[in-house]
Amino acid sequence: MTKSRRIAFGLTTLLLLTTACTGQSPATDAPAGQALSKVLFVGDSIAVGEALPLTAAFKASGVDFQSIAAEGGGNVVGPFSDKNWQKLPGQLTSAKSPVVIYQLTTYDWGSDQEQRAGYEKLLQTVAGTGAKLVFVTAPPIRPDDFYQPHMAELERAPQVAREVAEASSGQATLLDAGTVWGSTYQQTRDGKPDRSADGIHTCPQGAARFTAWLLTELANLHPGFTPADPHTWANTGWSADQHFKGC
Repeated sequence: MTKSRRIAFGLTTLLLLTTACTGQSPATDAPAGQALSKVLFVGDSIAVGEALPLTAAFKASGVDFQSIAAEGGGNVVGPFSDKNWQKLPGQLTSAKSPVVIYQLTTYDWGSDQEQRAGYEKLLQTVAGTGAKLVFVTAPPIRPDDFYQPHMAELERAPQVAREVAEASSGQATLLDAGTVWGSTYQQTRDGKPDRSADGIHTCPQGAARFTAWLLTELANLHPGFTPADPHTWANTGWSADQHFKGC
């Protein structure tokens, strides 16, 4: 079965997910009621794959979308973050996006204090451009020897980000993507590949389900925004991208 047909075959599940996911994480204050004209997406290589259907979905929804997600980095705390911070402020300023989404990365290692400092720095930098920040939790991974020593740090990161958002006086919110991915890595869903066999990345079906969920959550934060029907973007060619491996 081709990737395109797999997406089409899984569209019923995607539509059910879109219908079911109508609420944001109750523990945060949302930057609600603001117009959604552009979205900037920040994250690691997982986000790079998710950006493919997001690009198609936002275009179909009449919203500008830009991804600066990066392979092997994109994080604001942990290894390589110092290099990312050399360019990130300029990227945020030049994007002129009223909404910045940061999907927590698989490199968000560090102590509680280091994670908090990184997320607070991101919040301050985003707020300095006049934008609102949306933290999104990352999908659970199947750790290899590279990640195993850092799993406790990665598991703590969402709570630290939540606390930063809660203390932001409405400048930030956190969306928990657990509804999409579950609490543990799951390679297949409904008999079809949802996550890459590498234990980290997404397959087209998973990226499409995440896209439908995220657009629904953004519609809750921005009542003037109406996501396009998934049928308008799910089978527009992005699923054939070479980024999707192990599917």
